[in-house]
Amino acid sequence: MVTGATGNVGRALVERLVSEDRPVRALTRDPQRAALPAAAEVVQLQLDDPATLFRGASQLFLYIQAAGERTAAFLEAARQAGVRHVVMLSSGIIREGADETHPIHVMHATTERVVRDSGLQWTFLRPNAFATNAFQWAPQIRAGNTVRGVFADSQSAPIHEDDIAAVAQRVLVDGGHEGAVHRLTGPEAITTAGQVAAIGRALGRDLHFVEMPPDEASAELFPHVPPPVLQALLKTYEAAVGVPPEITTTVEKITGTPARAFATWAEDHADDFRA
Repeated sequence: MVTGATGNVGRALVERLVSEDRPVRALTRDPQRAALPAAAEVVQLQLDDPATLFRGASQLFLYIQAAGERTAAFLEAARQAGVRHVVMLSSGIIREGADETHPIHVMHATTERVVRDSGLQWTFLRPNAFATNAFQWAPQIRAGNTVRGVFADSQSAPIHEDDIAAVAQRVLVDGGHEGAVHRLTGPEAITTAGQVAAIGRALGRDLHFVEMPPDEASAELFPHVPPPVLQALLKTYEAAVGVPPEITTTVEKITGTPARAFATWAEDHADDFRA
């Protein structure tokens, strides 16, 4: 079973499992608009009666927001129905020495504890920066060649969503990862301005990044970030200015294929930035 099946990682995972002829039940709140592969069993996520969702399933890919505050009951229903193993998409913000008061840390650490206490075998995937965060610039890129944003020199090693899905696929299919925590990153460091330039090259355009003061950053620049999280996120970006990011080789170790660079992600998603 795959929760968050229409999200970036969940969709890629469903497509990968289907291509391997694995039986997949994809949970989504709106099956009619899911546009998932025909071979997947697309089911509406109903938290009022979760037991019916798990019939015949042995493994679960858990997107953190799938069940929200009902995650414990959701996992208990899974356990009682025969699910043995849950692979949770967590966050690389959970690490030694991290700010445990950061709202993103709190959200993921809380859910990890629920998973650990569920009685199920578990594996945690902890990716750092997602390459898909670059979609925040899409409206500006469609409108012109100037992108305004914060902290041009903030560094990260963004990971392609399909590389996360590839790791999840192998963890679910191959076994042997129970109790493991896998930290996932892209293969190389790149600055914020460098990401914008890479998108421009993929589009055949010369894009310019214009740095703005962080106190002028608004929710419009971060459309998918809840307002209470925005200030903490800006501090995270600021702390990464001029600081080399963590880079792991976990993707290659588990899948046999190196993680893809941000430039490759930009080429894969060039059409998403076109008007």
